[in-house]
Amino acid sequence: MPALLSSVAQSLRVGSILLRTGVVRSTLARPDRGLRSVAALRRWGTSPAGAFVGTAVRSPGALALIDERGSLTYADIERQTNALARTLAARGVREGDVIAVMARNHRGFVSASLAIAKLGADVLYLNTMFAGPQIREVCEREQVSLVIHDDEFGHLFDGLDSGVPRLCSWLADGADHTAVESLIAAPGTSTADLQPPSRVGRQVILTSGTTGTPKGAQRPTPRSVAPIAAFLEVVPYRAGDRWLLAAPIFHTWGFFNSVLCTSLGGTAVLPRRFDPEGTLQWIEQHRCQNLVVVPVMLQRIVDLGPEVIGRYDLSSLRVIAVSGSAFPGDLAVRVQEVFGDVVYNLYGSTEVAIATIATPEALRVAPGTAGRPTRWTDLKIVDDEGKPVPAGEVGRIFVGNQLAFEGYTGGGGKERLGGLLSSGDVGHLDEQGLLFVDGRDDDMIITGGENVFPREIEDLLINHDAVADAAVIGVPDDRWGQSLRAFVVLRPGEGLSAPELQRYVKAHLASYKVPREILFLDELPRNATGKVLKRELVARTEVAQ
Repeated sequence: MPALLSSVAQSLRVGSILLRTGVVRSTLARPDRGLRSVAALRRWGTSPAGAFVGTAVRSPGALALIDERGSLTYADIERQTNALARTLAARGVREGDVIAVMARNHRGFVSASLAIAKLGADVLYLNTMFAGPQIREVCEREQVSLVIHDDEFGHLFDGLDSGVPRLCSWLADGADHTAVESLIAAPGTSTADLQPPSRVGRQVILTSGTTGTPKGAQRPTPRSVAPIAAFLEVVPYRAGDRWLLAAPIFHTWGFFNSVLCTSLGGTAVLPRRFDPEGTLQWIEQHRCQNLVVVPVMLQRIVDLGPEVIGRYDLSSLRVIAVSGSAFPGDLAVRVQEVFGDVVYNLYGSTEVAIATIATPEALRVAPGTAGRPTRWTDLKIVDDEGKPVPAGEVGRIFVGNQLAFEGYTGGGGKERLGGLLSSGDVGHLDEQGLLFVDGRDDDMIITGGENVFPREIEDLLINHDAVADAAVIGVPDDRWGQSLRAFVVLRPGEGLSAPELQRYVKAHLASYKVPREILFLDELPRNATGKVLKRELVARTEVAQ
């Protein structure tokens, strides 16, 4: 009986949240379409394909996508992806096959993803910053049977087995490769509805690979819409909104928002490349309510300064949703000073999905916080023995929810503790229950017997008016075991010295947290989601020794 009551209570809460977002209202506006949409969801399930088909039935004429080549309605994309799925099937794609996609944010990415899902095949998303050797390694490991890529990345696949066919998702002018758009438009190709496959295709999203080779993380199909409702309870997305997806949709954060946009019958606005001022132009031109970014993108936008930002009408903006890497507290303050209380910082990972969300109110009180767990998500901070630690004490972060990944495609997974999954990070809770992420659990540096997490030092360095970016690693030290080495990017025109920065750190932190060396760089190596590639910094250190 308690379990039944809990299930009923959850269903009522989910219904209340969805009512507030406007999804229920849009469904009731045309009951005939609403019923057919529900039927489509039952047939296709809660997969990305199911979410799209359901919305296409409910709101066929609504704008689904705007990119550099124009706009497409849900009905347009539904017909096109039906045609593409049939063409791919004719070329040998079967249920369970793994199809690699390497593309920027645009219609070709969306069409390829949906067509693959409609066939019950698995899609492997490749990072657009990968080099040829990484691509070959990942494609061979995942046993890819077809590659779909933007024309600009074609040369990176030249070392792949010649038996693996390739298609272009975005064709440059004058190129002569077979393109997805030409397959969609091929004469005689049926655009009629497809029958759902016997298996639900998976989305394999690669981990960031900041400290090693990227792993393939298999995303599950949620058992219910409860995890989505929990997110929407905190972040005020609404049905019919326009999402400017600046974050790459090959990664968890961008992908999650693209599916959410579809589920709510919204419009995905897709600039192919990120440009700080260009982002403001897109928001103004298309009256976007939601901006989805990673922290380094926000940094570049606020660095434009009030004069440039003030040229654009950004009054439509209701939500700036940020995730993907560490969100420094000083950046949160700067962004809210410019845009107001519209910033929502989500903490999670490819493996655990959504863990916590920091609201604008929480960021005002504690700018460095990652927020609180969403409803129906469990979070614990534990010591090395798996026992909960008191508030203020740093421990390992474990998370439990319906969206946690199912394991790595190559085998293995993250450590589990009583049904919760390790996020791979360490952090602490304050007295108000707000989470602060202190760093990766494998980033910890032991210097002179003291445990140091780089995040605290990095945040302090970035808080300095002369510093634009910073990263800290541990390097071997005969006396201390490890010592701290900082890599710093100065703001244009600044001439700060290493001793000056060392004195600054010593004035704010314990002496053992002061970097013994500070090296200045023009920029830090980062991946497409803004995470610093510390393996490259370590490699520079090894070469220098």
